[in-house]
Amino acid sequence: MALFHLGLIINPLAGLGGPAGLKGSDGVAEQALALGSVPRAAQRTRTALECLLPLRERLEFVTFAGPMGADLLAEMGFAHRLVGAPQEGPSSAADTRQAVESLQEAGVAVILFAGGDGTARDICAAVREGQLVLGIPAGVKIQSGVYAISPRAAGELTARLIEGGLVRLSSGEVRDIDENALREGKVTARWYGELCVPQEGGYMQQVKQGGVESEELVLGDLADWLQDSWEADVRYVFGPGSTLHGLAQNLGLQTTLLGVDVIENGQLLATDVTEAQLFELVNGHPARLLVTAIGGQGHIIGRGNQQISPRVLRAIGLEHLRVVATKRKLGTLQGRPLLVDSGDVQLDDGFPDVVRVWAGYKEELLYPVGR
Repeated sequence: MALFHLGLIINPLAGLGGPAGLKGSDGVAEQALALGSVPRAAQRTRTALECLLPLRERLEFVTFAGPMGADLLAEMGFAHRLVGAPQEGPSSAADTRQAVESLQEAGVAVILFAGGDGTARDICAAVREGQLVLGIPAGVKIQSGVYAISPRAAGELTARLIEGGLVRLSSGEVRDIDENALREGKVTARWYGELCVPQEGGYMQQVKQGGVESEELVLGDLADWLQDSWEADVRYVFGPGSTLHGLAQNLGLQTTLLGVDVIENGQLLATDVTEAQLFELVNGHPARLLVTAIGGQGHIIGRGNQQISPRVLRAIGLEHLRVVATKRKLGTLQGRPLLVDSGDVQLDDGFPDVVRVWAGYKEELLYPVGR
């Protein structure tokens, strides 16, 4: 039986800025490491590749030395061959573009890549028209429609391709935002092109909807409800996003639009916290977690809020998580489930099939959760 040749590119720096509250990783990897962030791209790639272990006799990977692919493949026992010169120092955008060119010269059927929107931009800059690619989500912000909804979904979709399942092809948009503007609370996104991706069922994420939603009456109602029901000495963790930022403003609190903030007894306790700071604040202390859904995508965990890590979620307790979303925002999902992608498969599997969504004054909805 002929081998199926898969290209693999891992951006080892992807996602470093998330737990440190840096809203991205471009140009701040060294700062993120100094703040205690741990590289996670390899682990997320491992989650995807675990789906391919039953098929490894039928596979040969083409990849690059060290953390860009070879280290992980060797650990997992996958056959692979190397292309390109050994890398010296941290990987760069130029390394990713050169890697794409080398994999295409090697004639791989699919290029798997782990990263975020910056990585997708680099792929898009070098890829040939019609080359099939598939992103394993490992970045902080992922607005592009070229990523699977989770690492495991990326692995399952790749396995389907290898086994000859009928998978239709589509064009996925590559979008990215200005991280420097993002750190100043401004969301400025632009289109960079399109990539050829497999598109099947609920495996691929949608392009994030841009713009700031303004539903003042609903947010005012939600603020009134929350103000009427504060629990004394309980720490309320507000995730990022315009919905929760607007809710906090209606409460007279100046939270950060794109950071994670902690409120206790109706007052701000900490703003724009890192993962480590957040864990210290909630570990062993009663806490509630409020998150919102990304409009058009549906992610509630794992996109732009990596400060809310698996250990933070366990410390708070999944039973204390509430989604805050207007009916209008839920409507943008067009019936698709809310999504969780914490990086911990066991934790994701432990999420309930439905979660409670606060949608108005004393108005709770039940909405399904997918993985």
